[in-house]
Amino acid sequence: QLQAFGGGLVQAGGSLRLSCAASGRTNRAYHMGWFRQAPGKERELVAAISWSGGIPTYADSVKGRFTISRDNAKNTMYLEMSSLKPEDMAVYYCAARSGNLPLNGEYTYWGQGTQVTVSS
Repeated sequence: QLQAFGGGLVQAGGSLRLSCAASGRTNRAYHMGWFRQAPGKERELVAAISWSGGIPTYADSVKGRFTISRDNAKNTMYLEMSSLKPEDMAVYYCAARSGNLPLNGEYTYWGQGTQVTVSS
């Protein structure tokens, strides 16, 4: 089970930190990712990190502004978001995928979303 939290309202240029806590099965053998979906748009991959914590990947739109990380000892993944823009406003979801599979691909397990609102 995955639970995302940390969303909220922030002004443009501000920062937020999202967290995703995994319970039940350990998340250590799973790649994990952050996705987002804005109203009227398709869900998109924001960032993903391999089961070992290496080889992160980012959407071009967030490179240099967002940082994904994970703490396997705490079964928690993070997304540090800075220099937020109005176009970053969306519901953010965390997800997991077997570590035996490539980092990119369809994710199997999903948490509930957390809303990020960026005011201009």
